[in-house]
Amino acid sequence: MIQTPIRLLIAASGTGGHVFPAIALAEHLSDYQIEWLGVPNRLETQLVPKQYRLNTIAVEGFQKGFGISSLRTLGKLIGSILKVRKLLRQGNFQGVFTTGGYIAAPAVIAARSLGLPVILHEANALPGKVTRFLGPWCSTVAVGFEAASQYLPRVKTIYTSTPVRSQFLSEEIEASLDLPIPQDVPVIVVFGGSQGAVAINKLVRQSASAWFDAGAWVVHLTGDKDPEAETLKHPQYICVPFYDNMAALLRRANLAITRSGAGSLIEMAVCGTPAILIPYPFAAEDHQTYNAKVFTSVGAASMFQQSELTAEVLQSQVLDLLQHPEELRKMGEAAKAIATPDSAEKLAQLVREVVER
Repeated sequence: MIQTPIRLLIAASGTGGHVFPAIALAEHLSDYQIEWLGVPNRLETQLVPKQYRLNTIAVEGFQKGFGISSLRTLGKLIGSILKVRKLLRQGNFQGVFTTGGYIAAPAVIAARSLGLPVILHEANALPGKVTRFLGPWCSTVAVGFEAASQYLPRVKTIYTSTPVRSQFLSEEIEASLDLPIPQDVPVIVVFGGSQGAVAINKLVRQSASAWFDAGAWVVHLTGDKDPEAETLKHPQYICVPFYDNMAALLRRANLAITRSGAGSLIEMAVCGTPAILIPYPFAAEDHQTYNAKVFTSVGAASMFQQSELTAEVLQSQVLDLLQHPEELRKMGEAAKAIATPDSAEKLAQLVREVVER
């Protein structure tokens, strides 16, 4: 008798921090029949259809305050719940996995209304509002940082860390770096997560000349929203909007300057990359600062609030680290100690236990 594959709906949308861990999980559930739930015009529309059927819904997050826009958002949420409920029922799905964010709301509510199990993964040290509100509705919530459990007192949580893309787990990945960087020079990589960071870009351009004089090379991933991205020219400066082979770049880097989104932090931890962290100041409930503190508390990174950071401070901090390679090595080791390379396997096992129960 041929056994029908288990059907799982994955709801993961928006940024790399939500989509990449879900893809990493899906790769460890190759015997499952997986479909995706996303929204139009976000990252999942570029990455997911190559591997999984993508279903989209028109849902968005609630803004502060209450008005006509809130009523419109509520209407979209109700419509989305009904659409997801129909999808789950007609598709004979046996469970839902989500990485949180506003797409999780219709996915969780629709699944629970049908009695289906739901596993939610929360990557941030401070769980988002959706996780805190809907966590008790879920079968279990997997957390990316152990600190997150204290904010979910009414929720069954389990620590799995956050899965990274398979390329980050290859020890030989550094050899695939296709950038013209000499072997024996210090490398600083600058990036702002999957959406870029114009404020960091500006600080780096103002600071970089002293780093060049110290012999460092800078690989700067500017994102696609910086009108001044091409204004700095130097033989030791490589500037691109994005770079696909982040695993190789982070393994080669002696130091990263970046935001503190959960996905980027875990990728740096797996690669053992020391960092200067500048939390995104407008992140919901300042959750990036909570993420950064996990790394600073063990000596894996330094943190500066954007409002207090000047080009002079950033320049001197980087120069000081470049002059103390032993300190960078210790930071890298501390970062690696945070990593859980088998996170995807642990999360996949959790999904199997819950869905196949």
